[in-house]
Amino acid sequence: MQTRTQASILTANLSKLGLYIFGALFVLMGAERASAQSIARTWSEEILAAIRIDTPNPPVHARNLFHLAVGMYDAWAVYDTVAIGYVYHERQTAADIASARRQAISYAAYRILRNRYATSANAPTTTAALNSRMASLGYSTSITTTLGSTPAALGNRIAANILGWGNLDGSNQPGGYSDPNYSNPQPTMVVLQGGVVQGGGVPAGTSPLRWQPLAFDVALTQNGLEADKIQKYVGVTWLNTLPFAHSRTDASKPWIDTGGPALLGSAKDAMCKQEILKVLRSSSRISSAALLNISPASIGNNPLGTDGGTGYTSNPVTGSPYASNLVPTGDFARVLAEFWADGPNSETPPGHWHTLANQVADNPLTIKRIGGTGPVVDGLEWDVKTYFALSAATHDAACAAWSLKRYYEGVRPITLIRYMGGKGQCTNPAGPSYSAEGLPLETGVVEVITSATAAVGGRHYGVGSVGDIAVFSWPGEPTSPSTQTSAVRWMKAKDWVPYQRKTFNTPAFPGYVSGHSTFSRAAAEVLTAITGSAYFPGGLGSFTASANSYLVFERGPSQNITLQWATYYDAADQAGQSRLWGGIHVPEDDFTGRIVGSQSGIQAWNLAKKYWDGSILNEVIIPELEFQTASNQLLIRCPSRRGMYYKVESSPDLLNWTTLAFAARASDTQSTLTTTAPGAATFYRVVWGPQSF
Repeated sequence: MQTRTQASILTANLSKLGLYIFGALFVLMGAERASAQSIARTWSEEILAAIRIDTPNPPVHARNLFHLAVGMYDAWAVYDTVAIGYVYHERQTAADIASARRQAISYAAYRILRNRYATSANAPTTTAALNSRMASLGYSTSITTTLGSTPAALGNRIAANILGWGNLDGSNQPGGYSDPNYSNPQPTMVVLQGGVVQGGGVPAGTSPLRWQPLAFDVALTQNGLEADKIQKYVGVTWLNTLPFAHSRTDASKPWIDTGGPALLGSAKDAMCKQEILKVLRSSSRISSAALLNISPASIGNNPLGTDGGTGYTSNPVTGSPYASNLVPTGDFARVLAEFWADGPNSETPPGHWHTLANQVADNPLTIKRIGGTGPVVDGLEWDVKTYFALSAATHDAACAAWSLKRYYEGVRPITLIRYMGGKGQCTNPAGPSYSAEGLPLETGVVEVITSATAAVGGRHYGVGSVGDIAVFSWPGEPTSPSTQTSAVRWMKAKDWVPYQRKTFNTPAFPGYVSGHSTFSRAAAEVLTAITGSAYFPGGLGSFTASANSYLVFERGPSQNITLQWATYYDAADQAGQSRLWGGIHVPEDDFTGRIVGSQSGIQAWNLAKKYWDGSILNEVIIPELEFQTASNQLLIRCPSRRGMYYKVESSPDLLNWTTLAFAARASDTQSTLTTTAPGAATFYRVVWGPQSF
C-alpha cells in the first residue's frame, strides 16, 4: 500500500500554538478513421450515442462523461505500476493485462452508463444498445459481483465506488438534480402560444437584472424532445457540485468568482447597454450578403477573452499561407450559430469536444505522444488519458460556469432587449421616448419610430406606433423552415427574438457566463496540451455546411460554407461567438467564459498528469493548527486531494504516534479535524495515500 507521511511536522502547546456539433461532425484535413479502436473509444461512442438521444443537459452530461472516463482510467491504472487511480485505488496483475484491462474497463463503463441513463429520455433504446455492446464483446451482463480479483468483479467494484462517490458530490442526482431551496421571483414570459411567437415586451414585475424563465405551449429541446412548457432551471445544483481540480474557501461562492455581469442601472450601466447593442448589431446582419473572409489568414489567433486576432501569416505545418475564404456574412453567421447550437444530433458542448478529440486521435497525422513528447503510446493509453483530462476539464468548466450562473443569475438578451425596448431610448435625453433604462440608438440597428418613418414608404411603415423603439432584426423562423428564409427587417424591440427555433428560444438557465465558451476553451486547453500543439492536425480543421440543406432554423446557407480553424482555440472562440449570433448571450458572457474555461482546462490538465505519473503522492501537505480558546479545542486543517485517504496522528516525542481520526476519503480540497487541545507540547502529522489504512 502506498502512503505518504508528511515530512513537515508542526508543534503545538497551550502557550504558543503555531498557526500554520452537434448536429454534424468536424472534418479534419486528411482525417481517416482508425481501423482498430481501443475499448475506451468503444465506450466513448456509447455514451455519445446515449447523450444524442437524451434531453440536453450540459452539466449533467459533462459529469457523466467525467465519471465514465474516471471509471475507465481507474480500471486501466489498476494494472499499471505507476499511475494512481482517481476514485478507486487498487493494484493487480494478470497473465494477459491487455485482456484484463479490456474486460475491467467494459464492466466499469457498462455499470456506470446503465445507472446514469436508466431514466433518460430514451432509456429503453440506450439500455438495449449497452446490452448489445456487452454481448458483442463477449461479456455477460449477469455478472454483477464486486468480490474477487476477476476483471469483471474489478470493473463492477470500480463502478460501484464511482456511483457511490457521485451520489454524494452535491449534484443531487438521487433527487433528479433538483434544488428544493431554489426559487425565482421573476414572472414567466410567454413566448409561444397557439404556435404563434408572442411579443409585446415583458410581463409586469419583470426585473432586468435576473434570468427569467420562458413559457411555451409547445416546447422542444434542440434535438426534438419534449421540454418543460415552463422552463425549469437546468443545472441548478452545480454551485454545490464537486469539481476535479477547482478549490475555493467559501462554499457559497462560485468556484471562480469573476465579479458578476454588467447590469442595467449599476456602475457598469454603460457597458451593459453596449453589450446588448452588440447583440442587436449581430441580429441585424443575419441576412447580410456582404462578403467576409473567414479564413485563418484573416480571423482567429485571438488573445484570450477577446476577438482581437487578425489570423495567421501561414500554416505552420505546410509553411504556406492559408487560402482566402470569402463568404456572405449572413451565411457565416447562421451556420456558425447552428453548428454550435446543440442541434438535432447533439452531444451537447462537452460531448461535441469529445467527438472532436476522437477525430484528432483518428487522424493519421496525430502522433500519440502524451504532451507531444516522450514515447508513442498505444491507442488505449492515449484514449484513457485523453478522456480523463478532457472530461475533467469540461466537468470543471460546468462546475465553474454553472456556479456563476447560479450565483449571479445573469439576465438573457430576450428579457433585457424587450424590457429596454419597452422603456424607450437612452441616447438622447432631449429626444422622444427617452428613458435611462432604454436601448441605445444606432442608425440602421435601433431607431425611434417617427411620423415620417411610419408613413407609407417609410422604413418603419407598419412596424409600430410613433415613439416605439424599432430594431432591424431577424423576425423569427418562417412557416416552412426547410423551404423559406426569414429576411431581417424592422420590428418592434418589444417583439425581438433570438436566432433560434420558436419552440426553444433561449436555454433554460441564466446567461452569465456562456457554457459553450467555458466548455470549449477548457477542452481546447487540454487538446493543445495532450497533443503538444495548439494546431489541428495538418494545421487546419474544417466543416462544410451544404447549400440550402444544412440549416434547420430556416433554409440555407445560400452556398456551401466551410468553417475553418487553425487551432483548437480558434474553434473554441467560434463556439463562443456563435452564441452572440444566436442571440442568447452578450459578448461579456462569452469573453468571461473563455477566461474561466482556460483556467478550468489548464488546472485539470496539470492535476491529471500527477495521477498518470504517480507524482500526486509526492505533493507537500502542511497542516495548519488553530487553537480555539473558548472551547479548548484544536482545529487541524490540511490541504487534500479528492479521492485520497487522510488521517491525523499526534505524538509527544516523535516516536510514538496515536491516530486521532481514522482515515477518511477526502471529497474536497481541504480536510479538517477538531480535537481536544493538548495539555503539553504535542506533534501532529498527516498520513495519507490512495487507500484506507
